[in-house]
Amino acid sequence: MSVSIDVAWKSLNKYQEELCGDKVEIIKTEDSDIVILADGMGSGVKANILATLTSKILGTMLYEGAEIESCVETIAKTLPICKVRKVAYATFSILQIFHNGNAYLAEFDNPSCVFIRDGKIVDYPCETREIEGKRIREYWFAVKKNDCFVLMSDGVVYAGAGSILNLQGWTWEAVAEYTLKCTKKSLSASRLAVMLSQACDELYEERPGDDTTVAVARVIERRVVNIFTGPPKAKEDDERLMHDFIHSEGKKVIAGGTSANIAARVLGREITTKVDSRNPDVPPMAVIDGIDLVTEGVLTLGKSLKLLKKYVNDEFDAEFFDELDADNGASRLAKLLIEECTELNLFVGTAINEAHKDSELNFELSMRQNLVEQLIRTMEKAGKHVKVKYY
Repeated sequence: MSVSIDVAWKSLNKYQEELCGDKVEIIKTEDSDIVILADGMGSGVKANILATLTSKILGTMLYEGAEIESCVETIAKTLPICKVRKVAYATFSILQIFHNGNAYLAEFDNPSCVFIRDGKIVDYPCETREIEGKRIREYWFAVKKNDCFVLMSDGVVYAGAGSILNLQGWTWEAVAEYTLKCTKKSLSASRLAVMLSQACDELYEERPGDDTTVAVARVIERRVVNIFTGPPKAKEDDERLMHDFIHSEGKKVIAGGTSANIAARVLGREITTKVDSRNPDVPPMAVIDGIDLVTEGVLTLGKSLKLLKKYVNDEFDAEFFDELDADNGASRLAKLLIEECTELNLFVGTAINEAHKDSELNFELSMRQNLVEQLIRTMEKAGKHVKVKYY
């Protein structure tokens, strides 16, 4: 079994703080995906620095193959000492899921991970050991498709304490039950993260008493998306590009009218334009038999990028998903790349579009090339594997 993960996180800053004292890092190695959630002591700048240092140290060392003992020892020796508690303090959770299906979870003073499988909350046995004076909970287990993990900072379980839920707060058991209820809708990691974060915000009456972070990881199979955009520089390469594109594993997307015409001609198939007046700001989509999505080029890519950048910059909420679910080319492309893609293959023609040849849009190789470069950077920031082939 070869598995991958769909992962997303949402953070709420403590009320009136500009910086969050929690930090999430996603590390991808050749054989695994690693999710790290660090919670710095206190709030504001100090907590942000502690959490950032902790997550970066853990991420770098784990990427290089270091053992957990070495990671914890390094953190204990590196972080500044709290004058009150006399400890170098930041809590953390580390979830590592290997592509072969094995998994490892380490937790230090963060609330326990919520693990859901087959519509049930699962309680895995753990081993506790002491490293540099710190008690670490460790779990080893095997995962399967659709398993769901929720890592959290303690701001989650304290939500509502002192107000809506009196002194108790949103207990771990209540968080787990709410998560289970949400997962029965087969939500993506990003949608589940929003729902959990929104619930915390409501319990805090939109004035969080602590930095509050949820990180959601769902076990999924590899999902490959292929995008062909732009005509090749040499017309004789049309067939070579289409051969590479059409024989690639995964879903097929064509972005651009000229690209669609090339595909239709080489494949010997018809193009049918879908007339839709509901969103005049997004050019209409088209249909080619055997292709999953056919859109206009520059304008549609640009609007999709705006949605993708909101996502990677943690600017997504319930309203964001309303826009993502809209039936237009830009939203459908963005949704495909956010929720149904672990690996992106780009087939990029480098011919300058004749329509832009004598206009101010003709910088570098064209607006399209610029958008492709932005798409590559944004998708990599979102944790997707990206491969590009130019023609």
